[in-house]
Amino acid sequence: MTFREHLQVFRRAAKYTFSVNRKYTLLLIANAFLSSAVGYVPIYFSARVIDSLIAKAPVSSAILYAALTVGIVFAVDLLNTYISSEKDAAYSAVWRNEDWAYSEKAMQMAYGSIEDPQIARLRYRIRLESQTGQNLFFLYQHIERFTGQVTKIAASAALTASFFTISSVPVGSKLLIAAGIGITLTMQIWASKRTNALTRDFNAASVDMNVIGEHFNDYIEDYGAGKDIRLYDMGDFLGDSILSLDRAYWERSLKNARQKAAWTLPVTVLNTALKFGVYAVLIYAALQGGITTGSIARYVTCIMLLVETLLQAVGTVQAALDNNHYLERYFSYFDIPNKMYQGSLTVEKRDDNEYDIEFRNVSFRYPNTEAYALKNISLKFRVGERLAIVGMNGSGKTTFIKLLCRLYDPTEGEILLNGVNIQKYDYDEYLSVFSVVFQDFSLFSLKLGEVVASGRDFAEDRVRECLQKANFGDRLDAMPDGVHTYLYKRYDPSGTEISGGEAQKIALARALYKDAPFILLDEPTAALDPVSEYEVYSDFNAIAGDKTTVYISHRLASCRFCDKIAVFHEGRIVQTGTHEELLADETGKYHELWTAQAQYYAVKRTGNPL
Repeated sequence: MTFREHLQVFRRAAKYTFSVNRKYTLLLIANAFLSSAVGYVPIYFSARVIDSLIAKAPVSSAILYAALTVGIVFAVDLLNTYISSEKDAAYSAVWRNEDWAYSEKAMQMAYGSIEDPQIARLRYRIRLESQTGQNLFFLYQHIERFTGQVTKIAASAALTASFFTISSVPVGSKLLIAAGIGITLTMQIWASKRTNALTRDFNAASVDMNVIGEHFNDYIEDYGAGKDIRLYDMGDFLGDSILSLDRAYWERSLKNARQKAAWTLPVTVLNTALKFGVYAVLIYAALQGGITTGSIARYVTCIMLLVETLLQAVGTVQAALDNNHYLERYFSYFDIPNKMYQGSLTVEKRDDNEYDIEFRNVSFRYPNTEAYALKNISLKFRVGERLAIVGMNGSGKTTFIKLLCRLYDPTEGEILLNGVNIQKYDYDEYLSVFSVVFQDFSLFSLKLGEVVASGRDFAEDRVRECLQKANFGDRLDAMPDGVHTYLYKRYDPSGTEISGGEAQKIALARALYKDAPFILLDEPTAALDPVSEYEVYSDFNAIAGDKTTVYISHRLASCRFCDKIAVFHEGRIVQTGTHEELLADETGKYHELWTAQAQYYAVKRTGNPL
């Protein structure tokens, strides 16, 4: 990084630390300053006590210096105790605010960015770096360290400045000490630069290892995986995998530590020689009668502290410069733009619910891929229609729904709502038009009513009505707290565990509660048996009323009641029509799929071996 780039990162980081929690940053600086400065009070006054005793001054002088030492230290410690308690309380807010920043960013991102594996990897990496003390939290630590070090350097320099004016100390000796300090600092700068580079390279090379290790730990700690681990006797496999990763990590870490030790050894030798030289010069000056006994103690202590702190400050600055690489990556995640055009047109609120959707020559491929997931899709449907989308796995059915909901924009072509390109509508308002149940839907570990209503406030009667319509009524009656029952046990130990089929019914109820003009069901009943699925779809068909409903299902029998069926194959629509029309075409894909499923159930009924 260039000097200007370092400066830009420092400026942004400084602003960001205050934006996360201004109070914590100020308390951090105050605490570091007082903690460092208070240590010099005894050094200064102890020298005065010694000199007064040797000079046989009145005892009151020594008592005064001792009282000042104890009193000032007590007052500063008392103040620092209060500041530390306030700082510790503010630190929890820093963690919460910084953690919330990831969630806030995720909600602001385009959905395509959330699904992008490269962005997911970046997010995982910077969070792991935060946990190991890099980027933002490294910056907080070094604000504290650097504040303390600057305070110590200033105090040490002030208490040792008079040393260079002592006439009994040869000029050559003074220059030699100054030169020794300069050479030691130069060597420290070079060594810090090399060791930081070694650390950075080690961390970069360990990303994959850390990611894999964390995933293995997640598998083991997830209670949902406990059944599979036991039934398939995976304990030894997972344990051996983690041990192998740990062993490889330890070997690389040991090699890295040895390389850094080789760079720090010369600095240690120079620093030791410098300390010996300082002692020799001061002893010579004392023998010449140029300095008092108390001054010897003060100079020895302060010069040692000055050298040590200067070396530490050099390391801190070098580490901060190195951390700028981590901060740059940290900020790069939060700088990812939302490239989805947000639109500005209001979605027309029609009393007659006359909404028309048209896919016009739509093609789409996912980011960072060459293959098209959809190719030249053209399809129209109107409000109140029942559209079924069928096809084999990977034929583009779910991608079609994602485009309709504007989770992605088409690579080519356009999608129209009432003749207007959907990209021109206000994004959030357009999303409000759809109630969707995806195959991989999520239910949160909240109260059942909150889950159905997607909010903290909910109408209990309406929640119950929607759950009844989704065939969840009997299960609801058995729940201990009704719609106030917590789902799962993540937040409430008394929460209720539900099956996959029950979860799908709750997801259906959530779609009904939203009461949007379009209902999209992407295989939401995959966990139900075929008969139950057909009953749910039949009931849902009646419940939907005049709403436009799009069904995706592998089970073709569940789609017989739909007005239109679109058959997808390899990203294209190969057939459209009613069930009877498509079944009559014996050369078509729909007939092939229908026959395959019908044969399976026919064989099943006869009892013949499958």
